Amino acid sequence: MPPKQAAAKSNVSAEELLGHYREMLLIRRFEEKAGQLYGMGLIGGFCHLYIGQEAVVVGLEAAAGEGDKRVTSYRDHGHMLACGMDPKGIMAELTGREGGFSKGKGGSMHMFSKEKHFYGGHGIVGAQVPLGAGLAFADKYKGNDRVTFAYFGDGAANQGQVYETYNMAQLWDLPVIFVIENNGYAMGTSVVRSTKSPSLWERGAAYGIKGEEVDGMNVLAVKEAGERAVAHCRSGKGPYILEVKTYRYRGHSMSDPAKYRTRDEVQKMRDERDPIEQVRDMLLTGKHATDDDLKAIDKEIKAVVNEAAEFSKESPEPHLDELWTDIYATEIPQEA
Repeated sequence: MPPKQAAAKSNVSAEELLGHYREMLLIRRFEEKAGQLYGMGLIGGFCHLYIGQEAVVVGLEAAAGEGDKRVTSYRDHGHMLACGMDPKGIMAELTGREGGFSKGKGGSMHMFSKEKHFYGGHGIVGAQVPLGAGLAFADKYKGNDRVTFAYFGDGAANQGQVYETYNMAQLWDLPVIFVIENNGYAMGTSVVRSTKSPSLWERGAAYGIKGEEVDGMNVLAVKEAGERAVAHCRSGKGPYILEVKTYRYRGHSMSDPAKYRTRDEVQKMRDERDPIEQVRDMLLTGKHATDDDLKAIDKEIKAVVNEAAEFSKESPEPHLDELWTDIYATEIPQEA
């Protein structure tokens, strides 16, 4: 099945377009700032940037409902911002400070927010996929209509635990959407060199799981596909797979020079398919916003990101006693 195209522009409101533009731009500017702080030595360990893939999470969050859950891998800053987590808390966690979402102990790859139903950030490749099915199992057990988005990449799509999870999810009709963020290169090996499968979502057919391929550089196409997937899960039909064809502009992590592809390839994607520029063009050509309006939004977002960076620098480092907290749960809270 070819990538789904976006709905006609006339069916999209100016308010919706501006919202998508603002959210994607926030992720872009936040990640650019994170890259700067990493270069300054203020962020340690690993740091995987989401630049180029913004339309995936923004589109899917637009299709999500209150109480829906999400879990992902280590390239997670965009997912946190898209679900409404405070940029200051995210940036403080990146810099290992007390004001971070995991009190400075999780860093870039391990952050959580129970309030926003964000269950990580996981450093082990593919490990979040069975966790996502577990979250969906809990919701089915409770009898609510919540859905879980379990994100993973084209590299993780070759992990065995993914297929064990597919089998259980379909067997038990779990309301989980498996989102394959296929950016083409995994950690650095092109997908055409790592698999003979013509597509990744079609592997679910062996388990009877429906799905589709989506243009992940088009936020409206992603939202449209997300709404189909959510409706499928909420109606009790079991899991759904979305293979979202996207592209990361930076290396796998900050330490990756990305020599496995040419600069021309990356620049061509930026020039022709950038997700933010597509929405910008729609806003301008549709006369929904002026160039000055969009510059004002960019200025406002840069101020938010700069405030987050300053907060992260001023927040104290965690006390040594924090090494002994959050290790064991003394009681299991009862969720309503």
